[in-house]
Amino acid sequence: MMNKISPKALLDSKWTKITVENKEKHFAITKLTVDEEQRVTACVIEAVINNNEYVINWRDLKDSKQWKMGWQ
Repeated sequence: MMNKISPKALLDSKWTKITVENKEKHFAITKLTVDEEQRVTACVIEAVINNNEYVINWRDLKDSKQWKMGWQ
């Protein structure tokens, strides 16, 4: 199954990682970069527990085997 995501709703959205690494389970989208056509070109996700930031492909969030929407 795929998570349905609107790129416009990404900023400040909350995510739970299925496979936890370094105790990092809950994340929030903190930064988005868009091009002149308003397409998302970069997405920064931040771990809530330690504020580590990662640049990810926002489309990876659609994979429900990797991510759940919200904090669970």
